[in-house]
Amino acid sequence: MTVLETVTSVDISRYLGKWYEIAKFPVSFENGLVGITAEYSLLPNGKVRVVNSGHVGSIDGKLKVAKGKAWVVDRTTNAKLKVRFFWPFAADYWIIELGADYEYAVVSGPMKNYLWILSRRPVMDESLYQEILERLLEKGFDVSRLEKNLQSSAK
Repeated sequence: MTVLETVTSVDISRYLGKWYEIAKFPVSFENGLVGITAEYSLLPNGKVRVVNSGHVGSIDGKLKVAKGKAWVVDRTTNAKLKVRFFWPFAADYWIIELGADYEYAVVSGPMKNYLWILSRRPVMDESLYQEILERLLEKGFDVSRLEKNLQSSAK
């Protein structure tokens, strides 16, 4: 198995804000959710507040929210973080691709068992999405496992 590399540099202040989930490997904690977003903000202690939300069943469904914290574990790149939604468990959050203008990001972990494609907009250009898939294939990901997440541009 090839070693997964992260991007070489992340400006955390530019990474903060709202991200829309475009596609992901299925994870139990997102079952049945659509319109999933992640919002990151800086806490006074330097950690990052994480607020993930999604609608149950449909874009108009009940909003489900999970709050957690993240922190940088590799200060040379800021691309490797840990995220925790409930103590004592923390998961790797590796930024493996990042658009030059922070318009999209791809997040995984060292074992490649989870994967998220995120965008600053609810809809990603299909040609960009296909380019990302090609690079993920080269990195050894089984892109057939990816599920697109329904987003509403009106939300």
